[in-house]
Amino acid sequence: MKRGSRVSYLEELRKALSPERVSINEGILDQHSKDESYHKPFLPDAVIFPVSAEEVSNVMKVAEKYKIPLIPFGLGTSLEGHVIPYSGGISVDFSLMDQILEVYPNDFLVKVQPGVTRSKLNQELKKHGLFFSVDPGADATLGGMAATNASGTTSVRYGIMRDQVRDMEVVLANGTIMHTGNMATKSSSGYNLNGLFVGSEGTLGCFTELTLRVYGIPEMIVAGRASFATIGQAVDTVVSILSAGIQVARIELVDQQSISHVNVYSGTDYLEMPTLFLEFHGNEAGLMQDMEFAKEILADNNCTDFQFEKDSQSRNTLWDARHNLAYAVMRAYPGKKMMVTDVCLPISELANGIESAIEALASYELQGGIVGHVGDGNYHVLLMLDVTDEEEIKKADEFNRHIVEFALNKGGSCTGEHGVGVGKMKYQSLEHGNSLQVMKALKKTLDPYNILNPGKIFTID
Repeated sequence: MKRGSRVSYLEELRKALSPERVSINEGILDQHSKDESYHKPFLPDAVIFPVSAEEVSNVMKVAEKYKIPLIPFGLGTSLEGHVIPYSGGISVDFSLMDQILEVYPNDFLVKVQPGVTRSKLNQELKKHGLFFSVDPGADATLGGMAATNASGTTSVRYGIMRDQVRDMEVVLANGTIMHTGNMATKSSSGYNLNGLFVGSEGTLGCFTELTLRVYGIPEMIVAGRASFATIGQAVDTVVSILSAGIQVARIELVDQQSISHVNVYSGTDYLEMPTLFLEFHGNEAGLMQDMEFAKEILADNNCTDFQFEKDSQSRNTLWDARHNLAYAVMRAYPGKKMMVTDVCLPISELANGIESAIEALASYELQGGIVGHVGDGNYHVLLMLDVTDEEEIKKADEFNRHIVEFALNKGGSCTGEHGVGVGKMKYQSLEHGNSLQVMKALKKTLDPYNILNPGKIFTID
């Protein structure tokens, strides 16, 4: 379908919004041409800043009329090129839609606009003794987190983004404004549209409002660090802890090489061995029992050293070190760009998957470290690359294919939390088989002109 002229649709966009919220400034276009991935940037034709669902609806109607691509944009923290407008068109920046609309303490729910960040939400929720559980590391927007079905360190206990979404207001490609759910705890009514739209990466609609599940702040939180001689021992410990029913909220694996980078960057003196970072949530009496049980499990699995931290300052130091791992690795390889892989396996196959990744790193002579949300079978390899070296990029792609195919052959997924974007498109047929055609049929039904974030997740035939 032939795209409309830029001049014509810009005039209509300025009528749909206000002129100052439609930008073709080169600096703003550049900001919306990339995310935090290694994928090449590409400039949009224009950037708009809506303030309501009605404005988004009006913009959608203009985009559909002129067959102009429309790409939702949060903070650009995505890692697979989700927001890069390779077909040009309109980048829809939701930064002005950043209001916390309502907190429902007795329902453990909150209603927000898509531009609200995770940290802003938790700052407000703290006043009510509540918190939002999904912690992907980056201070991403909640709309973006829903678009990629983000998860992170706390998903082992609280679940992923899809588990927290009770309802969304969505603007479809034809401008229709709809809701995907309600505020009820459960429902058997109709198709699960929350599950369809969460993780759709802006290809089915734009999110303009989210109703999310929140939790009471635990009475007590204890963090811990445990070192092991091998990665296999560390993963076996994870399985033992989960099997014991211990209320672990986070359980993260950091490999030996990455721990050395952490020590240099954060000024810590952790043993440079495969290490588990753990956190337990609960009441004091129950948590004391869980900690004693955990100590026994750690000892049974040949843990070399373990430390528990109860005070908030020590816990923050521990998790700051973990969250800053990517920066620690980047500092160790100046002048290089980070490529973050992301696969998820059944927990029983996780140790084998990581060991295979370590062997492949050496085989391809690539530099990087390994970190994993091992409580749910998800791990990442942080590859440091010279993006101007075509041979190195080729090796990285081959390495990524190796770990993805290993995961898929074991019943896993090519992406646990980063989403597909453009980086994982080539694995969709391999992972989904015939169900990929069902996804494409849904896309064609909801977006017949393929204007919503085209060229992401899969291509339309």
